[in-house]
Amino acid sequence: MSRSCVPPLVLHAPPLGALLRRYAAGTALTCEPVDEGLLNRGYRLRTTRGRYFLKHHFDPDTADPASIARQHRATERLADLGVPVAPPLPGHDGRTVAVVGGHAYALHPWIDGRHRHGAQLTPGQCGRLGALLGVVHASLEQVMRAAHGELLPPARGGHVPQGLGVNAPAGGAAPATRDPGPTPGHAPEGRIAPSERPARAAAAAPAGPADAAGPTTAAGPTSPVEAAVPAASPDPADTFVLIGDLLARVRRHRPADSFDELARHRLLERRTLLERHADRRPPASGPVGWVHGDFHPFNLLYRGDAPAAIVDWDRLGVQPRAEEAVRAAAIFFVRPDGTLDLPKARQYARAYRRAAGATPSELAAAVHRVWWERLNDFWMLRWHYERGDTRADSQFPAASALAVWWTREYDAVCGAFAD
Repeated sequence: MSRSCVPPLVLHAPPLGALLRRYAAGTALTCEPVDEGLLNRGYRLRTTRGRYFLKHHFDPDTADPASIARQHRATERLADLGVPVAPPLPGHDGRTVAVVGGHAYALHPWIDGRHRHGAQLTPGQCGRLGALLGVVHASLEQVMRAAHGELLPPARGGHVPQGLGVNAPAGGAAPATRDPGPTPGHAPEGRIAPSERPARAAAAAPAGPADAAGPTTAAGPTSPVEAAVPAASPDPADTFVLIGDLLARVRRHRPADSFDELARHRLLERRTLLERHADRRPPASGPVGWVHGDFHPFNLLYRGDAPAAIVDWDRLGVQPRAEEAVRAAAIFFVRPDGTLDLPKARQYARAYRRAAGATPSELAAAVHRVWWERLNDFWMLRWHYERGDTRADSQFPAASALAVWWTREYDAVCGAFAD
C-alpha cells in the first residue's frame, strides 16, 4: 500500500453521558482528542466542574480492566510516597476503571505541563531525570512488595529527594493530592514515543483478584519478581530472516521513494554489523524488578523546570530495571544525527545509580543488552511495510543511525553509564 493511501485513524467517540454519570465531574462542555498515540487514545475534557484527561484504554494488550486497576493502585501508592504521578479519579462506586460498551476508560486530573527532550535539559536537570527514574524503580519495589504481601528487606534507594518533582514533599513523606474536583491543565498524554518499541514491557500482573499474592509453589506464595523468567536476547538467525523479508517488501514497494532507499541502506548495513558481531550475543537478562515500562519524553510532563507527572503506566511490569534506564536515556538523549549526548547521559546515569542503588556493572551489562536489542530491532520498518502504519516514520532516521553509531562508540557509551 502506498503511504499516501494509508487511511487516517478513526477515533472512537467516547460515550460521555454514560461515563460522566459515574463520576462527580459535572456535565461535558467540550471533548477534544489529544495527539494520537501508538497504544491508546486520550481526550481533553472540559466539564461544568473543571478540566480532565479522559483515557480510552484501546490497545488489546493493555485493556484488561483488572490490570488497569492494578496500575491505578500502584500510582496511588507512588503518589503517597511523593513520586510525581497523576492517579485516576474514583467513580461514585470507588472504582477507577469504567467499562462502557466493552471499552475501558479512566478519568484523570488534567495536569498542566509540557514535554521536554534531553536537548532541552541542563546537565543538572539530566541528573534530576536519572534520580527520578531511580526513585520510581525503588519506590515500585516498595509498593508492589506491599501489594503482593512480600516480606522482603527494605528496597534499595527509594527516598524521594526534596524538589525532585513539583509535588515531592520534604523527605517524601506527605501524600500527593488526589482531589476529584477541578484541576488545571494536562498536557497531551499517549503521543508517539521516539525510538521506542511500543510493546516492549510485559503487562502488569495477570488478571485475578485485586492485589493477588501471585503464583503459589510448594514453598509458599511466589511474587511476580521471583517468578520472572530471564528473557532471552534476540537470536541473530531470526533477525537475518526478518531482514530478508523486509528487503523483499522494500523492493516490491511502488513507487519507490526516499524512505525505501534509507530502509534498504539500513537493512543491508545492519545485516553486515550482525554478521560481524554475532558472537557478542548477550546471555539471558539479569536482575529484574518492577518498572514503568515506557519511560520517555512524551510520558513525562514538566511544570517549569520540575517534573510534574509521569503518565501512561500501561506497560507497568517486571523487567530488568537497568535496561529501562538505558532505553530511556537512548530516547531522551539521542540527537537528530543518531548520536547520543554522552555528557548528559553520564549525569543521568550517575544520578540513577545513586537513587536506585544500582551498580556500575549492572548498567554496563544493560548497555550491552540494549545495544544488542537495537541491532536486532526493526519494529518501525515492520509497522511501515507490514501494517502500512507510518506514524513512526519520522523516528526512523535517528533511531536507525543510533544503532550504527552505538556499535562504533561502544566503549564510550559503556563508560558514560558505568563511570
